[in-house]
Amino acid sequence: MRKITETLAFVAIAAGLGAVSPAQDSHPCSSTTIKGDYAFRVSGEVFTAAGLVYRDGIALTHFDGDHSLTQDDYVLANGVPVAGPTASNGFHTDETGTYSVNEDCTGEAEIDFPTPPKGTSGAVIKFFFVISEDGRQLNTIVTSLTPPNSTQAVPVNIHSDAVRVHTSPSW
Repeated sequence: MRKITETLAFVAIAAGLGAVSPAQDSHPCSSTTIKGDYAFRVSGEVFTAAGLVYRDGIALTHFDGDHSLTQDDYVLANGVPVAGPTASNGFHTDETGTYSVNEDCTGEAEIDFPTPPKGTSGAVIKFFFVISEDGRQLNTIVTSLTPPNSTQAVPVNIHSDAVRVHTSPSW
């Protein structure tokens, strides 16, 4: 009987500590939680009238801590580099956007791509994300992709995972 009482007491204490622990460890997130640079691995599919296009890529995204972002990326479509302005290293540049972060560490973002030569508009990608590991990791899912020179989003199945490269200095 004593063993059962001790076990029940241990379970009750552990349950009580478990209930307190998340509240003590809970840190609300904000736009500054992800201030810094993140290395992304992107993959998925774009469903077009011409058929399925497989996307695979990498990106370096800078979140400024105040709802703006910039990004450089290198993306393949069916194994071929996608068009766009590139730096000497081959990465696409001049990608900008905005983001917002909720206290529960979820958020959303939009990336606006430059208008291609003789084009009418650049691509626009919108995505949701979840922040984990105290801002060291992001997991995303694309919610909308509007191709360049279009006003209509196309169906997609694209996701990415990112790790913080480093935080920005707070000067």
